[in-house]
Amino acid sequence: MAKKKAKAKISSKKKAEPKAKAKTQHKSKAKLQKKAVSRIELATFAAGCFWHVQDVFDEVKGVVKTTVGYTGGTVPRPTYEQVCTNTTGHAESVLVEFDPSIVSYEHLLDIFWNSHNPTTRDRQGLDFGKQYRSAIFYHSERQKLAAEKAKAELEHSGRRGRPVVTEITQASEFYPAEEYHQHYHKKNETNVCGIRF
Repeated sequence: MAKKKAKAKISSKKKAEPKAKAKTQHKSKAKLQKKAVSRIELATFAAGCFWHVQDVFDEVKGVVKTTVGYTGGTVPRPTYEQVCTNTTGHAESVLVEFDPSIVSYEHLLDIFWNSHNPTTRDRQGLDFGKQYRSAIFYHSERQKLAAEKAKAELEHSGRRGRPVVTEITQASEFYPAEEYHQHYHKKNETNVCGIRF
């Protein structure tokens, strides 16, 4: 009888092992998912008409999401019409969510510099006003240093022929623009915001 009881105990232990293993695997998977989510970083750029800027960053490998909106001003939850009055202080901007293991912040800066004219103050192409200014809104000290370094290098290269007027400012509240502005060119199959410089 003792032998049978012992066998029964061993048998129940073996049955419990798969459950414990499944629990461990579930915890490991949850940790990996959490790690993957925490890898995503934010970058915010203003470079004229935000429809154009969103198009540019949507094409970058490693960018997982872009949102057009308003930031850098004083009016809370502004509308597009308010921002267009040039009195809110906000810039048309794009919030970029990216995976730094695929694309670096420095590479995003390169794309930013090459997608607009950073030497024209409060103007890009035919669009003018403070809402169309060239600006980088940094989310960390590392981003600030990288932006300042990149700006200094561009200035020193003389490639643009004129002083770079891009503002480098700490990121503040970002207000997503109205839904019809999100991915505007894709929705409307047009490109009315092509910036020439």
